[in-house]
Amino acid sequence: MPPVAPAWMSRWLVAAGIYNLAWGGLTVLVPGWLFDLTGMERPNYPFIWQCVGMIVGVYGIGYLAAAGDPFRHWPIVLVGFLGKIFGPLGYAMGVLDGTVPPAFGVTLPTNDLIWWVPFGLILYGGFRANTDTSAVGPAADLDAALAAARTQAGATLADLSRQSPVLLLLLRHSGCVFCREAIADAAAALPQIEAAGARLVLVHQGSEADLRPLLERYGLAGVDRVSDPTKALYRALDLPRGSLGQLFGPPVWGRGLAAVLAGHGIGPLVGDGFQMPGAFLIRDGRIVAAYRHRHAADRPDCGALACGTSRPLPAAGAAS
Repeated sequence: MPPVAPAWMSRWLVAAGIYNLAWGGLTVLVPGWLFDLTGMERPNYPFIWQCVGMIVGVYGIGYLAAAGDPFRHWPIVLVGFLGKIFGPLGYAMGVLDGTVPPAFGVTLPTNDLIWWVPFGLILYGGFRANTDTSAVGPAADLDAALAAARTQAGATLADLSRQSPVLLLLLRHSGCVFCREAIADAAAALPQIEAAGARLVLVHQGSEADLRPLLERYGLAGVDRVSDPTKALYRALDLPRGSLGQLFGPPVWGRGLAAVLAGHGIGPLVGDGFQMPGAFLIRDGRIVAAYRHRHAADRPDCGALACGTSRPLPAAGAAS
């Protein structure tokens, strides 16, 4: 049974949602109110400030949605929390360099500062809940997991591994930019994988409908894949749920930005956002080579792994 967030967390998110909708709505309808309140000159282009109000209001909708299950919808809270950190920092920098008058910070306490503690506690609680391995289930036996896992065509991984080596690529949730990057890397390495006599099989946590658009986007619509919502294969191959550093450490932020700029994008959370990925070469039901990610942004060299060599892609490696 997944841990349930305390009721106060939902109440704070509902309050944040209502506040953001009210502040954003007022700014859209009366864009000059904050300037009049602080004695500042109204902007020449009020529609820009109305856009700010629209963004704040949209955040409010997100908070109300997250209030239904704060632990599951922690990414929404994280985005809001970052905005409430960076907003005051930007204000402070503007005051220091003289481009922002101090009076403009009159709404900082209600817009940002009062939410730091509750949002921080919600994120901490969500992290603790999502890394609680007691709700994950017992580790699956590899033989049993391979025999039970079936591709979209109905073949078991155990049978496929007896026909030829299988390069098993276990992905993060399909909304993760690194999941999409991993599919792109696999597509780029597919000729090398097949030249090594291996068969590429993707393992994901969602449904066939969730993954199919991504496979079509990257030219892998014909590749075998296995839906593993219970994560039996992840457990059998000893892939853990990520720590805070593995999921949000400095390498992840930098690589995540690079992957987004490369056009891979981000989608809705489908599956366990804390699950770590991995890649394995399986032959006759046994692991020949393995690559367990050091952090969420790690990139295995799938072509080399198909040849039995476990190593990451070089910094300027496979096209993304």
